[in-house]
Amino acid sequence: MTISEFSKSQPLLLLVAGVKGAVGTTLTVAAATMRYNPEMVLPNLVTADKFPYLEPSRAVQVAGWDASEKTPLEAVKLHGVLKKDLWEPYKDELDLVQTKKPPPASLDFQGQVEQLQHDIQRFRGHYPGGRAVLINLLPACVQQDLTHCQSLSQLYSEADPAGFPDLSYTLAAILSGVPVVNFTPNEVEIPVIIKEAQKRGVPMSGRDGKTGQTYLKVVLASALKARNLIVDGWYSLNILGNADGKNLMDPKRAAGKLTNKTEILDEILGYKVGERYGVSSHKVQIDYYPPRGDAKEAWDVIDFLGLFGLPMSIRLNLQGRDSILAVPLVLDLGRWMVAVQMAARSGLIPELGFYYKQPVGHKPPQTFQEQVAKLRELELECNQKIEPDSPSTSLG
Repeated sequence: MTISEFSKSQPLLLLVAGVKGAVGTTLTVAAATMRYNPEMVLPNLVTADKFPYLEPSRAVQVAGWDASEKTPLEAVKLHGVLKKDLWEPYKDELDLVQTKKPPPASLDFQGQVEQLQHDIQRFRGHYPGGRAVLINLLPACVQQDLTHCQSLSQLYSEADPAGFPDLSYTLAAILSGVPVVNFTPNEVEIPVIIKEAQKRGVPMSGRDGKTGQTYLKVVLASALKARNLIVDGWYSLNILGNADGKNLMDPKRAAGKLTNKTEILDEILGYKVGERYGVSSHKVQIDYYPPRGDAKEAWDVIDFLGLFGLPMSIRLNLQGRDSILAVPLVLDLGRWMVAVQMAARSGLIPELGFYYKQPVGHKPPQTFQEQVAKLRELELECNQKIEPDSPSTSLG
């Protein structure tokens, strides 16, 4: 796809699987706010001053799918993430958001993909010219091993859409030429899917949005590594009371997220934490605690060794807001995916590892310093391919 195929009047169109969830509804309010009061949102975006060849950051529309019978406005009220004064100015717009039900369970995998392709076509018709990006915000699910599938026909026959709906949305997006942001811990990046994305010129990024505790873990682990301070143990506790927290009480559904949260530390440091004990001393626990709602809390105990092997420790307490931390990342990723598609990148985009707990692709950056550097490199690559004569492409 070339720059000539894009019109500069096109807004960003985020097609959200799980649009009436806590993150989805907060995203919808943020998009409406950007159209009228961008100064309330843009300062929180990494991409606010990037990609001058795209429509201004404020031009964002949201549509998508959700099983909830509630209207978007009712869903905003239900989750209680935002106070009334933040969403009330846009209440009329919220109920104009285009939403559709997920495909019925009676359809097989191929049937679901075809229905979702039709939905994508309808959304695009409602927002003509919009640069569509799929945002996967579905709940964590039980992992399915489909890495052995060699073709779409084999995938159609073996995938279980009831237990792994993410795959239906991902494939429908790819077949529609729509980039994919996998903000969930669910492993949609299987070889046959990646191959199809590459064939159709569609970029994919993921996996598992890095919003709060894990973001700080990457920063601190990178800082300790830079000082050659040895991490001897790391204990992480998360308590949250939203639907995500409740869903993660199922050990099978939580397995993928816990793996993403755990493996990242060894990958950054280059050694197994707790190896001298013969067992990992990196522990991660997630507990559902209803009083917290969307305002999660994270505790970290970090034990590390300095000169002469003498022990020291850090205590970290993060009191964050899950959806408030997530939404700016989603908005950023939507813009990144449009830019990389314009730059003719396809398949997995490992340079976007900054945004994910478990970055996917060939040799994704691990440390915080590497991730920031790769973002800058990717921005320069996009600028040089899309507007080669632009002054912004100069390293000077």
